[in-house]
Amino acid sequence: NGTTEDVKKIVATLNAGELPSTDIVEVVVSPPFVFLPIVKSELRPEIQVAAQNCWVKKGGAFTGEVSAEMLANLGVPWVILGHSERRALLNETNEFVGDKVAYALSQGLKVIACVGETLEQREAGTTMKVVAAQTKAIADKISSWDNVVLAYEPVWAIGTGKVASPAQAQEVHAGLRKWFEENISADVAATTRIIYGGSVSGSNCKELAGQPDVDGFLVGGASLKPEFIDIIKAAEVKCA
Repeated sequence: NGTTEDVKKIVATLNAGELPSTDIVEVVVSPPFVFLPIVKSELRPEIQVAAQNCWVKKGGAFTGEVSAEMLANLGVPWVILGHSERRALLNETNEFVGDKVAYALSQGLKVIACVGETLEQREAGTTMKVVAAQTKAIADKISSWDNVVLAYEPVWAIGTGKVASPAQAQEVHAGLRKWFEENISADVAATTRIIYGGSVSGSNCKELAGQPDVDGFLVGGASLKPEFIDIIKAAEVKCA
């Protein structure tokens, strides 16, 4: 999405917004690759930037790809990996995503790793099986979760206007936390942030943010609108 003009407008809105302090919420925005330098240079310093993807291994003759090394060189601290659109449209497998996460971490990047089920999988009752397999493929490749945020994005709720109810979101987040406890450690279960992504808006963010196992949001379309500030402020729900 976007032109330089659009991106500058969003940056101006964020720069002017009244945001909670960084000890309450960590704000990361993820413009397309071509806009990363301009956003990074013009955005207020407490808001960080993320790339929307990166290559699975060391840079080289992989035309059209952007390596983790390049992002590190630009001072981009975060990258989103395994987004449902890349899994669906570009056939990225669980194992491929696991390799990507491991390589990005090895280059000093922090990772927002996405997991989530399709409508067919939810209706078949396999939601937890699907997200556990996606999480396991990452766990198999990494030794520490310190720099990983897990984003649960029900594919059926992305850009559709359908939202998982707060109870549905909480159920999957709690299931993922339990998976961490049983398969990795109680410490990782307690400290890994699990954020929700799927048609989050200014009107539903507070109720979602109030769920005990929802630690934040991966915001899509609403991040392009002024209501993004309201969504960021929803972090204050748990401080009340």
